[in-house]
Amino acid sequence: MTKAIETYYGKGKLMVTGEYFVLRGATAFALPVRVGQHLEVKKGRGSDIKWNALDPDGNTWFKGVCSLFDMKFEKSTDEQVAEKLSAILNEACRLNSDFLSQWYGFKVTTKLEFNREWGLGSSSSLVYCIAQWADVEPYELYDRTFGGSGYDIACARADSPLLYTRNEENIKISYLDFNPGFVNNLHFVYLGQKKNSREAIDHFEKKSKGIKQTQIDEVSELSRACAASTSLEEFSRNLVETENLVSSLLGLTRVQDELFSDFEGVVKSLGAWGGDFALVASKLPAGNVASYFQSRGLDVIIPFEELVAREGQPAAMAD
Repeated sequence: MTKAIETYYGKGKLMVTGEYFVLRGATAFALPVRVGQHLEVKKGRGSDIKWNALDPDGNTWFKGVCSLFDMKFEKSTDEQVAEKLSAILNEACRLNSDFLSQWYGFKVTTKLEFNREWGLGSSSSLVYCIAQWADVEPYELYDRTFGGSGYDIACARADSPLLYTRNEENIKISYLDFNPGFVNNLHFVYLGQKKNSREAIDHFEKKSKGIKQTQIDEVSELSRACAASTSLEEFSRNLVETENLVSSLLGLTRVQDELFSDFEGVVKSLGAWGGDFALVASKLPAGNVASYFQSRGLDVIIPFEELVAREGQPAAMAD
């Protein structure tokens, strides 16, 4: 390690379209967000890693001491988090035998810029940061520790919305200048029901065995159509078509049908259906959109422009 302090950063993510089917090679329309996770590494004493994880307010949500001898946490405030973190560090060492091989201690501090319950990528941004620290390929480290399509790793390093495709041979990423005239009609609403990504993947694998390539191609085409939409009406129509297709193929209920059937506009689940954030597209004034969801106990409503990362923007949302 050449520096006294090293810092790394990865952005969070949201997937607009392509959910589930991106695992079968479909193209996803994804958004890096303006909030993410910092990782700071300082050389310390002893032969262990003292780990301190902070929330956006600077409060510790996880703390532990990891032995460099066996990469296990000797003590921690959360055993489940410690086990996962240990697994990530172990895999990083397998990918780069020089990583953590010097047997001098470290003080590691991570800090999230978003609520870890929001599903914006607390795990993927951490893996991306550790991959940078360990000088290993982040997609490979993510495959070995969490699995999935890896689109969130693409978002962790991106400065703009993107189209993401991964098949057995390669990963294809197309960066987009998605700044339509209707951007002020788009909002994100936190539904407050965090989904487990691994469980969502397992559910899809069970339900998707009869999926045809033509249906995967249709999902891809809808992702491209959403990203290329030039009007709110066109964008909304593409969102609805995507939801209807996913609903019919996987037997899932659309969130709008289940919870917001009287809303004047479109409400689409993002990522695993039923939890985390939804994207709202509506002609209603922003104040009316906020009032509608607040009347249903949903208070986290963020304008599209405030959350989505673009080149030249500040790294984090304003308070």
